[in-house]
Amino acid sequence: MPKHTTIFRKFLVSYLIILIIPSIAGYVSYRTSISVTQSISIENSVTQLQRSQEILERRMVEVEGFTRQLALNPDLNKLMNEQKTGGEINVYGIWSMVKQVTPFSQTNDFLQNYFIYLSNYDVIFTQGSAYFRPEHYYQNFHYTDLSLEEWKTEVLGRTHSSEIMPLQSFLSNKKQSSVVTYMQSLPLDSFSGSAPATVVVIIDEEHISNLLAGLEDRYGGWAHISDAEGNTVGLRGITDEAARRLSASSGLDQTKRSQFYHDDLVITIQSEQNGWIYRAGVPRQALMENANQIKHMTWLVTGIALVLGLLAGLLLSYRNSAPINRLLGVMKEHFGKEEIAARNEYDFLQGNIATMLTSNRQLEQMLENQLPLVRDGFLKRLLAGEFRSQEEIAAAAAQADIALTAEGGNVGILRINGYSGMDSIEILNELSAARLILKQALSERDDGLLMTDLGSDRLVIIWLREEQASGGSLQQQIGHMLDELARTAYSEYKVSFSAALGDCFETLMDVSHSYEQAGQTLEYTEFSGKQSILWFSESGRATATYYYPLDMEQRLISTIRAGEAEEAKRMVLAVMEKNADLHQLSPEMKQQLVGELKGTLLKLLDQKAFVQSELLHSLKNQIIGIQSADTLPDIQHAINEIIEALCGIINSKKNSAHIQTVEDIKRYIAASYGDAELTLYRIAEKVERPEKYISQLFKEVTDMNLSDYLETVRIGHATALLRTEGCTVDEIAARVGYNSSHSFRRAFKRVMGVAPSSYRQSAHI
Repeated sequence: MPKHTTIFRKFLVSYLIILIIPSIAGYVSYRTSISVTQSISIENSVTQLQRSQEILERRMVEVEGFTRQLALNPDLNKLMNEQKTGGEINVYGIWSMVKQVTPFSQTNDFLQNYFIYLSNYDVIFTQGSAYFRPEHYYQNFHYTDLSLEEWKTEVLGRTHSSEIMPLQSFLSNKKQSSVVTYMQSLPLDSFSGSAPATVVVIIDEEHISNLLAGLEDRYGGWAHISDAEGNTVGLRGITDEAARRLSASSGLDQTKRSQFYHDDLVITIQSEQNGWIYRAGVPRQALMENANQIKHMTWLVTGIALVLGLLAGLLLSYRNSAPINRLLGVMKEHFGKEEIAARNEYDFLQGNIATMLTSNRQLEQMLENQLPLVRDGFLKRLLAGEFRSQEEIAAAAAQADIALTAEGGNVGILRINGYSGMDSIEILNELSAARLILKQALSERDDGLLMTDLGSDRLVIIWLREEQASGGSLQQQIGHMLDELARTAYSEYKVSFSAALGDCFETLMDVSHSYEQAGQTLEYTEFSGKQSILWFSESGRATATYYYPLDMEQRLISTIRAGEAEEAKRMVLAVMEKNADLHQLSPEMKQQLVGELKGTLLKLLDQKAFVQSELLHSLKNQIIGIQSADTLPDIQHAINEIIEALCGIINSKKNSAHIQTVEDIKRYIAASYGDAELTLYRIAEKVERPEKYISQLFKEVTDMNLSDYLETVRIGHATALLRTEGCTVDEIAARVGYNSSHSFRRAFKRVMGVAPSSYRQSAHI
């Protein structure tokens, strides 16, 4: 026996009570099995019949929706309204419509057999076929009770509005069947005479009867569907004649939903939508058979439960109370030594377990809050190459909850364009928003991407190659993804970026190498205006015989193009010192190095910023005049002089470009000041520059905020209009670009110091 017998007694009493319940339940079940089973069977039958009704009505609604879609089809409307000229028929238009309507037969089995009749061309077309004579269609598909002329008159020649023809005998490719026909004239507002087009959907009675199969299969019963006039639409398990006799019988109350008629439980439902009557019958014998089975099973189960339950109660009481007693001992040892009050063991366990769960949830929440930082730290360590083995990478990835399903892949760096050298709070906020937009867009395209921020305007992405994908296919996928992202980001958010990608890495240990290549390639994109997405393999390589790497050349070009002469000189000095101290260049290598430096300067002269300069020819002669036989200090001095001249040209051009941009802004404002929707965004879009950029640039050049300038222009034009008597103040406000006269009056008083009406009075004194 357990140490704490109170818990054991509680379990035993509970099991004994449970044993008494089956005895009582067996007696009650015996008395109520017939009525309960009957009620359940009725409910199930009603539910089954209602489900069949809902499915059938939904299918018919889909058929009606099909005709409405055809009514809105512009190609079909064009065909309906065309005038037939002589014997000419728009064959191409008809076959185009055949292709358009063919897929509808795959969406609904009720639409497997339908046709559309065009009265202007006297043409019938169906899914996959067109009959330029209705007689040809009639030969293959026709009602056995209608002649060709009757069919043309009743079906093709009349106007139909969601008309349903009851069940009729039908020949389809010499196969006898019974069908229900749905007819709709087009356009939908056709009410009399001959309609331009008629849509006829022929629904096989077998499709309708299949919806009623559940009642027959489950109970061996029958089902019948008739329209509001009593015509049969579908039946199952009963003949049409028997169904009609049942409907006409005086012994059947048509108003009751369920009733016994002879040996059947008859269920009747009438549709509120179209007036159709759904009727089903369940044999009484099937109902009683189920009730007898329940009765026998109830006594059998009750007897077995009483015998075995007495034995099991003792065993289970002991078995279930023992672990609880052990758990109580552990809880008392760790959470308190006080005695447990009678009937309070569960409260003691509940309180302590609730405390443990709360603490666990708090710990989980703290870990979840730290997870983004852990993931970011893991990615930065992976890019920096700080891991020493694959096992260490796998362990750190598991800790960061990152699933590394592949070994190889590529590393890319995305740099947001248009914010170089700007570091205000507004710019940083814009960059944060732009990074978030790019992250979300990339995640939508591939939720398995690994991404981390690199500074304020860069984003590092790791693409992992699946096992079945080759390196080339991954490169194509990346290129396609970035091209699509670039178009979407610019069209929707006016965010543009440059992307640099390293070569493929085969193991995760080589991620850092691919990242370094991407970084070198990104520097190359700063001067490459041909493309914004560049791979390391396309960026060129620096020679290894002397020190003048490609990234150094690109940084030198970028620095000169930025007009930073001192920084460019420092880079030239670094190259010279590196080659002089470490390489001890031979005359041949020195000649190649000088040739590379001269080539770099000549590349700069080929760019647009220098082609139109008056100093072009003299600078080119200076570059050509540098000789490899000179000492490195002399060569450095000559290059520095050329750099100063180039940077001077750039700075002059830059100032001119800034002034030109400001003038473009002023001209655009002068032409559009009357537009109330003229905003900073519209102006930035016109001059193709970021909003923050043009705002700061305008302030630097004019020492005036762009919004203040716009207001000054508008008020200036308003003062000219106020000097005339032709316009009211409200009209002037609208003409100079204000949404309301109230905002115009406030702006006018802020700029001119007086109200518009006062200014007008003073101007006419």
